[in-house]
Amino acid sequence: MGFEELLHKVGGFGPFQLRNVALLALPRVLLPMHFLLPIFLAAVPAHRCALPGVPANFSHQDEWLEAHLPREPDGRLSSCLLFTHLQALPNTTLWGGGQSPGEQLEGEPSTVPCPQGWEYDHSEFSSTIATEWDLVCEQKGLNRATSTFFFAGVLVGAVAFGYLSDRFGRRRLLLVAYVSSLVLGLASAASVSYTMFAITRTLTGTALAGFTIIVMPLELEWLDVEHRTVAGVLSSTFWTGGVMLLALVGYLIRDWRWLLLAVTLPCAPGILSIWWVPESARWLLTQGRVEEAHRYLLRCARLNGRPLCEDGLSQEALSKVAAAERVVRRPSYLDLFRTPRLRHISLCCMVVWFGVNFSYYGVSLDVSGLGLNVYQTQLLFGAVELPSKLLVYLSVRHAGRRLTLAGTLLGAALALGFRLLVSSEVKSWSTALAVMGKGFSEAAFTTAYLFTSELYPTVLRQTGMGLTALVGRLGGSLAPLAALLDGVWLSLPKLAYGGIALLAACTALLLPETKQAQLPETIQDVERKSAPSNPQEEEMPMKQVQD
Repeated sequence: MGFEELLHKVGGFGPFQLRNVALLALPRVLLPMHFLLPIFLAAVPAHRCALPGVPANFSHQDEWLEAHLPREPDGRLSSCLLFTHLQALPNTTLWGGGQSPGEQLEGEPSTVPCPQGWEYDHSEFSSTIATEWDLVCEQKGLNRATSTFFFAGVLVGAVAFGYLSDRFGRRRLLLVAYVSSLVLGLASAASVSYTMFAITRTLTGTALAGFTIIVMPLELEWLDVEHRTVAGVLSSTFWTGGVMLLALVGYLIRDWRWLLLAVTLPCAPGILSIWWVPESARWLLTQGRVEEAHRYLLRCARLNGRPLCEDGLSQEALSKVAAAERVVRRPSYLDLFRTPRLRHISLCCMVVWFGVNFSYYGVSLDVSGLGLNVYQTQLLFGAVELPSKLLVYLSVRHAGRRLTLAGTLLGAALALGFRLLVSSEVKSWSTALAVMGKGFSEAAFTTAYLFTSELYPTVLRQTGMGLTALVGRLGGSLAPLAALLDGVWLSLPKLAYGGIALLAACTALLLPETKQAQLPETIQDVERKSAPSNPQEEEMPMKQVQD
């Protein structure tokens, strides 16, 4: 008897599993609020060099600015440069305020970077990290780098949490993620310098990585085959809720410190919820911890209305299951590459996850140039994720995981490609294509989580998720920096996002299908599934395909 048979006895989908999904909803809501927070946290409002006050006898504000600020090639006043000497304008006498005409230079006037700092437009944001530490003009790279630092922390955390949760359990590491996210988030909000903020924000990313690695497998390992898809898509809608909630919270809270507090404090009730979150019985059996697995399985049976006596789910039966699935040695990342089939899966998943994250965050963090304000754009980007969930639910059930993942990545690549062909002046088409790109990239993200969790065996599932999340967060960390390529060619960032998404779509076709397959428990279960010779064989459960 395998674990699937045990799960059938206690109920593979019922009140116990629904309660589990509800308890794990909070991390899913918090993740997008932190991951997409730079849209508001690091926003750069309109700004210009700080200027001396307008003379008392001068009433034309615009002409006063033109006398001090040069114009960019597109005709706008410069945000970063100041004339070395005050410029006289036609039909205007400016030197009555203390300047003399002799100060005006012949020929092309010289300029200097803003010597006295900047003045910012506070109509949309009362405070951001850009206005707090003047991360504009020559320092704008530091502003972009905060997202890169954050995702670098997520990258490191994915490795750590993936390994540790396979070794010490999902539930215990989820508590560590909650506590460390709360403490480090509060420290970030209290930062007194850019350096302190960058360090604490990086460590916050490391802590939040625990949510990305633990939540999905902890849900799936309590679900039967028939309900994994609907539960996976249902739970992913909480991410969409977080995206839309961020737009509302960002609109109501315009100061970056209070905004950061607002998205961090919900970790406190999350810590309390750990009391009701069950450990994975699958994982407990692979570790030989039969008594704990027995206790959780009985609790599952009671909540699902499947009353069982001790003999109906005896520890002897569980011991036999545990003996067949027990892990002889601790999992290692090298185990993901020791056997041919698992090595193939791992390499393909690494490419796919890099492409999914790179394109998703490239599209999500670029909310400018769409003819909408930042709050409207964020709300629209969140709303389009709802139909994308429906697309995923229908597609994975009929077309399968592999074709759904490849198709949604291809859709994202095409949307980004067509956007390159549309003039920036045609706002409606540009906005429509950006929204389509966001919808397809979110659909790819949802499918990738579900698909990857089903590909790896229980003994290495968290380790495999950690590896793929590591590479994925590398893509997420490079996405904000890729936006700086617009200094080389304006369309280069979109070309990079679309090209990487296309590469990931092709790679996804190399992965094995998992539609209607039982979750593999051991490495041997994965290796037993030889390359299918026909489509019908491909959908056979992993544990039924023999050498």
